[in-house]
Formats: sequence, C-alpha cells, structure tokens
Amino acid sequence: MDVVVIGAGQAGLSSAYHLRRSGLVPDRDFVTLDHSPRPGGAWQFRWDSLTYEKIHGMHALPGMELTGADGSRPSSEVIGGYFTAYEKRFDLRVHRPVDVTAVREGDGGRLRVETSDGVWSARALINATGTWDRPFWPRYPGQETFRGRQLHTADYPGPGEFAGLRVVVVGGGASGTQHLMEIADVAAATTWVTRRPPVFREGPFGEEEGRAAVALVDERVRAGLPPRSVVSVTGLPVNEAITRARERGVLDRLPMFDRITPSGVVWDDGRHVDADVILWATGFRPAIDHLAPLRLREPGGGIRVADTRAVRDERVHLVGYGPSASTIGANRAGRAAVREIRALLERDPVLV
Repeated sequence: MDVVVIGAGQAGLSSAYHLRRSGLVPDRDFVTLDHSPRPGGAWQFRWDSLTYEKIHGMHALPGMELTGADGSRPSSEVIGGYFTAYEKRFDLRVHRPVDVTAVREGDGGRLRVETSDGVWSARALINATGTWDRPFWPRYPGQETFRGRQLHTADYPGPGEFAGLRVVVVGGGASGTQHLMEIADVAAATTWVTRRPPVFREGPFGEEEGRAAVALVDERVRAGLPPRSVVSVTGLPVNEAITRARERGVLDRLPMFDRITPSGVVWDDGRHVDADVILWATGFRPAIDHLAPLRLREPGGGIRVADTRAVRDERVHLVGYGPSASTIGANRAGRAAVREIRALLERDPVLV
C-alpha cells in the first residue's frame, strides 16, 4: 500500500476520506485498519447514560453532516450509526477487527506494519489510534489492600450499579463530573477528590478561546512532551446540570487523598472516608506503543510533532494526537496529513 491508516474513529475516518478525495483507492492504494468490532471509534464503548444531548459536542465528519439525531438516545448508538453510514457512503472499506502489534522499519524505505491479519508494507502511515485503549490508573499507597471495587472510566457501567454504595470519584475532568452527578442520585454517599482545584468556565467559549486552548497543547507536542488533552485546558463549562449539582453540594471537592486503606481513603491530616467503590476518572494516555520500534519518542516522553508529522520520521503522521485530539481538530489534521503525504509520494515516485 501507499498508505496505512491505523484507527477508524473520527481522526482515522477523516484521514481516509481525504485520501479518497485525493485520488487514492481503498484496498489498492491505502488501507484503513481498526481493532474495534464495529464502526463508532471509542464512542461505541461509552456508557448508555451518556446520551447524545449530554456530550460537549461532536463536530461532523468531512463531507457528511450528522442530522436528525435523537438527543435522548445513547451517544454510542447515535455516533455508531453515523460512522457506519459514513463508511458506506464514501466506500472506505475499513478492515476490522484488526490489531496492530508493531510498526517497524521495512524493506526499501517502507514501513512494516505487523497486525493480527498479516503484515502490510507502506510508504507512509497515519496513526489515528486515540487514547481509549490506554486508561491511566494512578498508583497510591495501600491501593492493593482496598476491599471494595476499583474501576476506571473505561469500565464505567452507568449509575445503576452504584445504588446504595459509598463512592469516591477521583478526577476533575468532564467524565469525573458526569459520573459524580449521575451516581449522586442513587448512591448512599459520594466524595469527589481531585489533584488540582477544578476550573469551572462561565460564559461563551468562542473561536479565540478555542485557539488559545489548542495552542497550549500544541506547545507541549512541539517540545516532545506527552500531550495534555484539549479538554484539560478548557475547563468545565457551567450548564444547568452543573449549577444544580453545585447547589446541592455534589461538586464540593476535596484535595487528593494520601493513601488507600482496606475500607476507604485517608489524608495525612487525619481525615478518613469509608468507601465501597473508588472510581478513577483519571483520563487516558495516547495509544502509541505499537510505534515503539520506530523510536519516535523524545527524551521528554512524547513524540515531537510538527503539524501532524513526526519530526523523527516524515513518513509517520499522528492525527488525533495532542492538539488534534478533538472532533474538529481531527478533521483538520486528517486533511493536513494527507496533503503532506501526497507531497511525499510525489517526491519519491519510484519508492518500492
């Protein structure tokens, strides 16, 4: 293949669309590989109580709007159906489920993409694997002694399973607050702890604010540091649900505890909270371990990226990584990656 695209979420489908528009033919000139069982990217794994009307926004894929969505339906169903229709409309022919195990140097200047479905040889690679497969679990003293249940946002089943339980929710992002507000309606007690005081954002969030937030993430990526999510630098938008929860005291936050005991969590000042469940809403890390053989990481721990191109290897583009890890950012990055890859292919037309 000329190009292998890894991942078929928003970033991967946007990239495949622009490859198609550039004249490349699926399964002849490029291939899109996805390890998920069906269309929908990471959205297909979201909990049913996260309805479409609750999400912060899902920018349409290029060339096809999402219209007429029922906001009361689970976002996993709405977006899964949209992605399914999108793949069919543009004949993107995604191969799934396919697990990519490693990308390494191949023969003749090509990249060798090793997968559960065989080996692909590519002149260029678009990595669009996102973060869902790498949930981040912090480690605290005594964690292994806890007699209750510990789970991560990636395993969140919805509020029903927490009825009558004492729940500690860890994390100050959008997922943590959504979990907390749902669980508080059914749990015996909830406690919210965060490493830093949460930032609630009042008022509109326009293009200028969006560009400033993306710039903060982009600065880290260009320096070769692990990216922060765009959401982490935008703050929590205050809506009606947030306002009600704050008035009820649900969002009264405590600083991060110091250790975990068999029965709960404790702080060095003597405070103790009993718990049946600790829910870690502590975010995700980029799923890029399969790129390790290419040695793209910088001393700071991240992959240094200029626009979408890995600085250490111009054949590799990361879309949905760092500043493009949003639905609108992924669309723009997919177009930019394809533009640079087309220039690379035209510059080296006899590469075999």
